[in-house]
Amino acid sequence: MAVDVVMPQMGESVAEGTIVRWLKSVGDSVDVDEPIFEITTDKVDAEIPSPVAGTLLSIAVQAGETVEVGTVVAQIGAAGEAPAAGAAVGGDPHTPASAAAAEAKPAADAPAAEAKPAADKPRAEMSAAELRQSRSTPVVRKIAAEHDVDIADVSGTGLDGRVTRKDIEQHLATRAEAPAKAAPAAAPAASAPAGAPAKAAKAPAGKVDMGIPMHAVNVGDRDRSEPMSPMRRVISDRMSESKHYSAHVHTCFEVDYSRVDVLRKKHKDAYAERGVKLTYTGFLAKAAVDALRAFPIVNSSHDGENVVYRGAINLGIAVALDWGLIVPVVKDADDLSILGLSRQIADLGGRARTKKLKPDEVSGLTFSITNPGIFGSLWGTPIIPQPSVAILGVGTIEKRVKVVTLPDGTDTMAIRTCGFITLGFDHRVIDGAVADQFMAHIKHTLENFDESAL
Repeated sequence: MAVDVVMPQMGESVAEGTIVRWLKSVGDSVDVDEPIFEITTDKVDAEIPSPVAGTLLSIAVQAGETVEVGTVVAQIGAAGEAPAAGAAVGGDPHTPASAAAAEAKPAADAPAAEAKPAADKPRAEMSAAELRQSRSTPVVRKIAAEHDVDIADVSGTGLDGRVTRKDIEQHLATRAEAPAKAAPAAAPAASAPAGAPAKAAKAPAGKVDMGIPMHAVNVGDRDRSEPMSPMRRVISDRMSESKHYSAHVHTCFEVDYSRVDVLRKKHKDAYAERGVKLTYTGFLAKAAVDALRAFPIVNSSHDGENVVYRGAINLGIAVALDWGLIVPVVKDADDLSILGLSRQIADLGGRARTKKLKPDEVSGLTFSITNPGIFGSLWGTPIIPQPSVAILGVGTIEKRVKVVTLPDGTDTMAIRTCGFITLGFDHRVIDGAVADQFMAHIKHTLENFDESAL
């Protein structure tokens, strides 16, 4: 019996994935756990292994196509089994199994199903297009709920028809403008009380122009235009949404890493014997975890109405790739020593670069660290990854001439190993004073690092 291969769930909030390329062709033999195709989602690029050993009988979704999680993308049969004619084409690649089951129902059931609001339909009765719309971002769904809008009634311009924030705001603006145009006929001026002051004109309800304008670009003879990759498009959408959703504020501290540098050099050989490279990132991760314990508000999330204090510290470590950016997550980082943190950070980073991350390794972050300093950046203003409320940016670490105070109280010049760290935080949740106290905690931990923690 043939085994279905489906688009996997690569993260708790991932609704769909794009097949980048097939690593096997119809008729090829495959081993269990052998990579057979490569996908990209809004969280990860990954090679997907075969669930069984056998022969690739059919490919239902071609490279470049985006489909829902759970969609059957291929079938694998017994070893040596011959593919059927036309097996490379398969069925409708945009129809998930749940939608296909709904389409198989008798036509007599259709009117009743169509009469239901999209928000009330069971998943089995929703088409792929409806599923894509219903999986718009939390911000869009919140705006729709506040204004009693069915997302299925909004024309989406996002990926595969997904409704973006700009789409919902345009829909609200259009809805508000419609009654205003009919107002002269419906409400004559004589109905106003005599002598009543004229009311100032108000902007249409719900009209908040937060969208990013699209500018036409004249492409010259020497220019080259190419479409954004799926990962690049998703990064673009997520960063724009976060800037609109969170009230971004940044604070920057300078850290003296001289003690960390001494300890790193002293213990790096012992760590290497255990297969771990002792880096500044390990020290920073440990200092951040300690500060998150002391200031749990920085490890929280915000849903628009409530602050959710997270029970675990799941530390995201941004990894720059040749084709984009990914943030694998160290789960329960507060349970790990600096050795454990260093080992997991290195492992996740290595597998991110080789597309070997698992779904749960790119989901659930509560706080993250990004390190543009490895490329020479002094400091930056990183964007908060939703749904967390803060992110730590690390600048380049270098030797600098500083004024230091000697034990006898006199000042002198000295060469110190220093670098800047920046906290991007959501001011709706975190006050500036708390953000600075959090950063001061990290600074103190690094400048006075406890050697016994190693």
